[in-house]
Amino acid sequence: MGIESTEHNPRSGSRMKYLQLVDYINHLVESDQLHIGDRIPSLKQLEKKLGMSKETLLKGLTHLLEKGIIESVYRKGYYVKKKSVDHTYRVFLLLDKMNVMRDRFYHTLFEELKNVADMDIYFHHHNFKVFENLIRENLGNYTHFVVATFLKENPSEVLNLIPAQKRIIIDYNQPDLDGEYSCIFQDFEHDIYDGLTQLKDQLSKYKKLILIAPHEATHARHVMDGFLRFCVEHAYRYAIEHEVEASSFQKGNGYITFSRYDTDDVALIKLARSKNYKLGSDVGLISYNDTAVKEILEDGITVISTDFEAMGKAVSQAIMNKEIVTFRNPTRVVLRNSL
Repeated sequence: MGIESTEHNPRSGSRMKYLQLVDYINHLVESDQLHIGDRIPSLKQLEKKLGMSKETLLKGLTHLLEKGIIESVYRKGYYVKKKSVDHTYRVFLLLDKMNVMRDRFYHTLFEELKNVADMDIYFHHHNFKVFENLIRENLGNYTHFVVATFLKENPSEVLNLIPAQKRIIIDYNQPDLDGEYSCIFQDFEHDIYDGLTQLKDQLSKYKKLILIAPHEATHARHVMDGFLRFCVEHAYRYAIEHEVEASSFQKGNGYITFSRYDTDDVALIKLARSKNYKLGSDVGLISYNDTAVKEILEDGITVISTDFEAMGKAVSQAIMNKEIVTFRNPTRVVLRNSL
């Protein structure tokens, strides 16, 4: 492909050499010498045209890939994907699913980064193969990878494919990862223990505490550890059930739930209504993670809730400040009438 330009000299000026390649490709696109879908010059052609080393050219091409301006087609070369943008960052956001809490995180992150970053959102729905393919197929295309795991399989090998400085893990502090990377996580054991401790006075009216811990919840073990520690330290009778059991539902029980779609909350409320039990006096209910519905359901459900807006802001700050950060996301307790 022979493309000449007499108006743009990529070797003029003081910009780093690989950015001079970026300027050159952008110039070809902006001046309509290259169009979206066109193949850009080969490495040999660029080497001859620009007088740069192959290593420098590959660094410039990686930058263009991360910005989403070009895309790589296996065994064919690089193709123009879109025109250059002023945004500094390109963010790959991979979530397990979308729900009210994830939506709150996403919109906070989007608002914080909208003037400086392009962001693409993907979902793996707890399917390891989907998770793996999405990461492998996009390794060269983004400046940052923001990832929530919650998988039965160990994803560390796949996550370690992402350069550590580009890797931001959210929600779950995934073990066995290499390098210095950012992680803003929930400490499920600490959060449930601390939340129950704050609610100790309200819990004193209940004879037995029951944790509903679904089998499929990846973080169930950590929640159970925190729950058990609280019950043992404060001499509570307790039980752990994997689903709501009508046969064990009785007056004087206090329930703690963290089901993915709040189905356990609904089941407990239905049982209370069927027996004419009043939440907050006959039986107690604490639910994990706050939603607008929980503010009004049954005159208000008490929650232990991580702050997903704070998580979104922390991720955006790590990106914009070019910082490596690791810390536990703040969690709050909201006391309502269900306790």
